[in-house]
Amino acid sequence: MIKKRTLSRIISVMIIAVILFQISCKPETPTDLTKENVIPKPLTVAATGDYFCLGKKASIYIQEETDELKSIAEYLAGRLRPATGFPLEIKAVSGTPGKGNIYLTLSGADASLGDEGYSLTITKKLVTIAANKSAGLFNGIQTLRQLLPANIEMSSVQDLDWHIPGGTITDYPAYNYRGVMLDVTRHFFTVEEVKRVIDLVSVYKINHLHLHLSDDQGWRVEIKSWPNLALYGGKTEVGGGVGGSYTQEQYGELVKYADAHFVTIVPEIDMPGHTNAALASYPDLNISGKATELYTGTEVGFSTLATKKEITYKFVEDVFRELASMTSGPYLHIGGDESHVTKKEDYIPFVERVQDIVIKLGKTPIGWDEISLGKLRPGSVAQYWSSAENANKAVSQGAKLLMSPASRAYIDMKYDSTTAIGYTWAGLIEVDKAYNWDPATLEPGIGRENIIGIEAALWTETITNMEEIEFLTFPRLPGLAEVGWSHSSLRNWDEYKIRLGNHAKRFNALEINYYPSKLVPWVE
Repeated sequence: MIKKRTLSRIISVMIIAVILFQISCKPETPTDLTKENVIPKPLTVAATGDYFCLGKKASIYIQEETDELKSIAEYLAGRLRPATGFPLEIKAVSGTPGKGNIYLTLSGADASLGDEGYSLTITKKLVTIAANKSAGLFNGIQTLRQLLPANIEMSSVQDLDWHIPGGTITDYPAYNYRGVMLDVTRHFFTVEEVKRVIDLVSVYKINHLHLHLSDDQGWRVEIKSWPNLALYGGKTEVGGGVGGSYTQEQYGELVKYADAHFVTIVPEIDMPGHTNAALASYPDLNISGKATELYTGTEVGFSTLATKKEITYKFVEDVFRELASMTSGPYLHIGGDESHVTKKEDYIPFVERVQDIVIKLGKTPIGWDEISLGKLRPGSVAQYWSSAENANKAVSQGAKLLMSPASRAYIDMKYDSTTAIGYTWAGLIEVDKAYNWDPATLEPGIGRENIIGIEAALWTETITNMEEIEFLTFPRLPGLAEVGWSHSSLRNWDEYKIRLGNHAKRFNALEINYYPSKLVPWVE
């Protein structure tokens, strides 16, 4: 039997423990959800001044036990467990979960949120993310991550209270396509490096990764019906390095990994120019019938497929057939840029026939804006990078545009004249220049209704490793992501640069090698 004095002590200790727990979960100042530094900026934010404290007994509840919901919940738990040290079990529930938990549901969201929108509701008792589709839940999770202290991104346990400001966020994107192009041809990057890119860009709600898989300097994906493309054409890269290529299993692994992050892989086989690696691998693809030498320089516009040979179209169909079978997304990119030595009368029927091949395979063709010189097939997309005239030709044919204006969205350009890597041919692109533009008003004749979205492009002639990828990508990428996601009326550079400056701690926690632009008030 417990003595009264002992019982009294036990009760006292319990009361003190409760008080200490409450103190540890109490923020030093009142919260204001509207002042949080979320990128891209959400559509609507309403604050209550309250807060939610994520504790060690928290679980992640899902509306029903489906593989899809479990996978998303496991993703969230995987992001939160390392820094918190909490077990964060995944549980299915038929009703509303109890106090102190996170709830993911595909019920109750407004239809206006579409497939990628979400609502995030934070009370003292519960965090609820509701969406119409799984992609919306994933996007809501990215916002939730940014509402937690930056140390949530650390890989080791942090001694912190995990407060989330109270209120409601309702959000959906301005454009459905928000992409990044990674050139893995000029310099080759491994599967793990590409996965790292997917990890980082998905934080900012980027939902497409365009992989530039072939060029003059190398061929980067296995094609079983034309094996020499990768075996021989993949041996080199800019500067004479060893190059490399992805097996079909590795490419499939990248597609699966991207899908799990709600990122669509868009594979590009550039043609009829930018094809020297293919021409060196198979002589019959050359006009002369003789193989070219492998190339490790950086010049463009000197190569062309033999557009009048039937073997060329068998090659194109074989390559795209194998890629289509491995690619879950709707797009195949046919290139079409800078084919300077292909006569116009040969170029036009080539790009028209290649579009037909892609459509026959059940995919949607995308090409650089030069493809609008020919007749664009219904559904084809032109990627505006250089010529407003070409972009307007595409619009006049009823085609949609993917906006990648080189002077704004080519993130292989230098930030300023002192930047050690990158090019300058499209101009210097500081962080403000990458942010301060509106796709719907950039060019006369091109409006919101003509555009599917935007894409940042990272060409890698001067880039040899992951640190350099990160340096040129960050911090321009978050701003470009906001251009694609946030409605233009919400965007303002002077306000955005404050939010961006507060992401320095998050960049550091994620171990991103970013450029510390002097235009941004960084908060370390």
